[in-house]
Amino acid sequence: MSELSSHLELCNIKLKNLTEITMFILRGFTDDTELNVFLFFLFLSIYLFTLIGNLGLVLLVIGDSRLHNPMYYFLSVLSFMDACYSSVITPKMLVNLLVENKAISFLGCATQMFLAFTFGTTECFLLAAMAYDRYLAIYNPLSYSVKMSPSVYVSLITASYVGGILHATIHTVATFSLSFCASNEIRHVFCDIPPLLAISCSDTHINQLLLFYLVGLIELITISIVLISYSFILLAILRMHSTAGRQKVFSTCGSHLTGVSIYYGTLLFMYVRPSSSYALDHDMIVSIFYTIIITMLNPVIYSLRNKDVKEAMKKLFEKNWFINRVHFLH
Repeated sequence: MSELSSHLELCNIKLKNLTEITMFILRGFTDDTELNVFLFFLFLSIYLFTLIGNLGLVLLVIGDSRLHNPMYYFLSVLSFMDACYSSVITPKMLVNLLVENKAISFLGCATQMFLAFTFGTTECFLLAAMAYDRYLAIYNPLSYSVKMSPSVYVSLITASYVGGILHATIHTVATFSLSFCASNEIRHVFCDIPPLLAISCSDTHINQLLLFYLVGLIELITISIVLISYSFILLAILRMHSTAGRQKVFSTCGSHLTGVSIYYGTLLFMYVRPSSSYALDHDMIVSIFYTIIITMLNPVIYSLRNKDVKEAMKKLFEKNWFINRVHFLH
């Protein structure tokens, strides 16, 4: 009888622990106030630069008729997505750097993870679609307008988003179906899968396999598309006789390859490896790099090495200068 009572009491304690966790605590970097203030201004600057750079690039593509082609439509979607991606992570992180209460609700945590994975996976698919677009434009330019018609590139963009949403849904449902009864402190600046698995009191073996194989499969498919596309592009470059033509191809494709290499490299390091090799403090830095730093770098990477974008920016600045000058004179 006493054993039964002890068992029931233990069950009640476990049930109480399960029902008590309605929010998580994002521990972040450090408890050092001075360092947190410095990090606040650092990441605020990065976030503002990210928004200005990415949304500015979107407006530039919309406003300049010379950029109205599939390549720049893809780029504008990528820029918009990067602005959203950073906005899912950075504002909450900035607030937590200045306040003592670093709590996030259970639903808020699930929503943040879902959106972060949606935008992150969509970017993978979109980068592959951009490589395929460059292959069609360079390897067989005569049929490019037919093969990359509005219905085709809209379908590719839509499919990228659908793929991102499906992937995020699987991981979000799988992660938040677990029990969190041991601790609610997440050693991270946002709700990512590895730190959440680390504090779960459930068996997370299936979740770890799901993360490894699904992310690995998406990376394998999209990287293969990129490599195959650029293999054909390289063949097309070797057949070119014009030096100017080769330089133009290198300027447009080089920026895309740079962005692809940085983004895929960090994702592979972060998720496609054994769970035993996770080091949460180190992984937090890596995840910040691909969610915050890369989203800031993308406008720079795709703008500075692209002649058309630079000319459009120059035209816009000259137009604004002229308008301001006229207003000043009057």
